[in-house]
Amino acid sequence: MRILTPDTSEFEVAEAPFYQPVADEVDGFERAHRSSIPVVLKGPTGCGKTRFVSYMAHKLGRPLVTVACHEDLTASDLVGRYVLEGDETVWVDGPLTAAVRLGAILYLDEVVEARKDTMVVIHPLADHRRSLLIDKLGSVVHAAEGFMLVMSYNPGYQSILKDLKPSTRQRFVFFDFGYPPPAIEGEVVAAESGVSSEVAGSLVRIAGKVRNLTDRGLEEGVSTRLLIYAARLIESGSKPREACAAALSRALTDDADMAATIDQIVADFF
Repeated sequence: MRILTPDTSEFEVAEAPFYQPVADEVDGFERAHRSSIPVVLKGPTGCGKTRFVSYMAHKLGRPLVTVACHEDLTASDLVGRYVLEGDETVWVDGPLTAAVRLGAILYLDEVVEARKDTMVVIHPLADHRRSLLIDKLGSVVHAAEGFMLVMSYNPGYQSILKDLKPSTRQRFVFFDFGYPPPAIEGEVVAAESGVSSEVAGSLVRIAGKVRNLTDRGLEEGVSTRLLIYAARLIESGSKPREACAAALSRALTDDADMAATIDQIVADFF
C-alpha cells in the first residue's frame, strides 16, 4: 500500500497578492502563527478575507491549502481515502492531511456551510495536541512546523443550523473583517482594475450608499470584489452605468424595485 502526498510546490503562493492592510490584522495574524494559535476570520462576502489569507501565506513563506466548505463535505474529503490504482490500493491524502504533513496554512472557507460532524475532525489540530488521527491508516500525524489552521465565515448568514459549535469556537481566536474605509477601498479598486482614482472613488461612494439599503431589505451590501468587477468592466470599455448594472444592481438583487433604486444611485455619480 502506497501513500500519495502532494508536493509542497503544488500549494506555494508564487506571487504576493495585492492586499492593503486596514488595521493591525497583519501583525495579529503573524503573532497567532508564531504562537501556533488557529484563527477564524469573520466578515461579509467579498471584503478581502480570502485575499488576506493568500497574502499572509506568501508573507510567511508557507504553502496554502484552501477548502471551499459545503454541506456535502465529509471527513473523508478532508482527511483522505483509499483508491484503486491498477491492482494496487493507494492512500491519497485529503487537503487537511496534506496541509498537516507539509506545514501549510489550511484555509477552510465559509466553514459554517460544512456539517458539524465533519468539523470535529479538526479539533485535535486546534488545541495543544496539533495532531490528526487517521482512522483508516491507524496512525496519528503530527503537524509539521509552520502548520496553521484558518477558517472564515460570514456572520450575516448565521442561523441556529449554521453556526460553529462552542467546542469548535473555543479553539480559535477571532478577527473581525469589514469593508475597508473609503480611502483604502478606493486604492484597492484602482490597483486591482486599472481605473483612475476618480472612477474608483465614485464606485466606492456608490457602494457606501448601496450598503445603507440593507435597512430597506437588501440582503447584503455591495462587496469590494463587485466594485473591482465593475471597475474592470469600465476599464475594458463598458459604459459606467452598464458596468454597474451588471456588477452591482443585477448581482445584488432580483427585486426589480431594489435594482432600480441601485441604478438611480449609480446615475447620480455616472
